[in-house]
Amino acid sequence: MPDSAKVPAASATWTNAEPDTLMERVLAPANLRRAYQRVVSNKGAPGADGMTVADLAGYVKQYWPTLKARLLAGEYHPQAVRAVEIPKPQGGTRQLGIPTVVDRLIQQALQQQLTLLFDPLFSDYSYGFRPGKSAHQAVELARSHVAAGHRWCVELDLEKFFDRVNHDILMACLQRRVEDKRVLRLIRRYLEAGAMSGGIVSQRQEGTPQGGPLSPLLSNILLDELDRELERRGHRFVRYADDANIYVRSPRAGERVLASIERFLCHRLKLTVNRKKSQVAGAWKCDYLGYGMSRHQQPRLRVATMSLGRLRDRLRILLRSVFESTISAGRPLRARTSSRIVTSTSVAAGCPRVGGRNNRSS
Repeated sequence: MPDSAKVPAASATWTNAEPDTLMERVLAPANLRRAYQRVVSNKGAPGADGMTVADLAGYVKQYWPTLKARLLAGEYHPQAVRAVEIPKPQGGTRQLGIPTVVDRLIQQALQQQLTLLFDPLFSDYSYGFRPGKSAHQAVELARSHVAAGHRWCVELDLEKFFDRVNHDILMACLQRRVEDKRVLRLIRRYLEAGAMSGGIVSQRQEGTPQGGPLSPLLSNILLDELDRELERRGHRFVRYADDANIYVRSPRAGERVLASIERFLCHRLKLTVNRKKSQVAGAWKCDYLGYGMSRHQQPRLRVATMSLGRLRDRLRILLRSVFESTISAGRPLRARTSSRIVTSTSVAAGCPRVGGRNNRSS
């Protein structure tokens, strides 16, 4: 939260919470300040109400006492998210749901406290959206599985995972650790909040929309059920969000695992495996998080072909921009640009940097 000189009313209001139950811990001053700082630093577009991040401090000063009272009473109802479609790198679009700035603040405060409850219990094979875990660690674990002789990969693709999350199953997972009924009701309301597009609000019966602070944690809470099942069976695997690879010793074992895990996901979690995108193949044929592997006994990592293609596209755009700005400024080109494009940097290709710094979540 900004210093007291900037938002005196909000700071004064936030000193009254008693952190005895989970909702009170969510609304505790230190937790709210950290949530505010995160929302402001993330910036982001307005939600359905049009309020910007710059408007949040003034809104909190004026309305926080009322909001807090409604949250403590279990009477707060979130607004609909703003539906936005963004292009996928492989083609097609992905739908996001942008919450209002106020709901982002509340979701972030919830996420911080729920992470303290759930994250210590998550599988060691889960790497996405977790404090101290990163994509490059997930890639290194995948390589270690292959180096240990599990050279065949079961690639699991969950069809429209974030759109297909079953609310009742997710809430049952939450209830195992969360006793505060107000928190459970609030999360259910966030799950069921509609999506506004073109001024029309459509209701949602399933899914947890990507775009809010709470969605990544909720996805991990649900998919921890998959992690525990894989661990119970003794499988070598790695999961980053909804990208899961299982490593086995033979193609036949891979086909058995794929069929049995597909049944588990369908019956236990009501999730569908996309058979067109899921496969059993040699690990050297499977890309994971932007990397592929060589066929060596101790496999080496290489930047995936698709990532190289994205890098080439970005460099072409960059070089064209430099060329056009140079010509428009009337400056001569003093060096000839090579037609060959250097592809040694995975960072520019949008891949996790193996050996780099961790991507820490809040």
